[in-house]
Amino acid sequence: MAKSNEHFFYVLKCADGTFYGGYTTDVTRREEEHNAGIRCKYTKTRRPVHVIHFEKFETRSEAMKAEAAFKSLSRKAKESYLEGKAE
Repeated sequence: MAKSNEHFFYVLKCADGTFYGGYTTDVTRREEEHNAGIRCKYTKTRRPVHVIHFEKFETRSEAMKAEAAFKSLSRKAKESYLEGKAE
């Protein structure tokens, strides 16, 4: 299995209005997995989910650091972060 050279931090908006941040090498595939209830307990009960934001990084480490930073934010700070990226 070939490894992808693309690394993404992504944000989903869940059906209950919550946000979920994650790491992947394929945003489309990962969104499909979330909506199928595969590999994520949090989104399994909050479907459907939709990708509302993603960022590409050079390395897995950078993308995972972005994910961790996002997850540590308050709801209000997450909203501000996403609004700032929508430009």
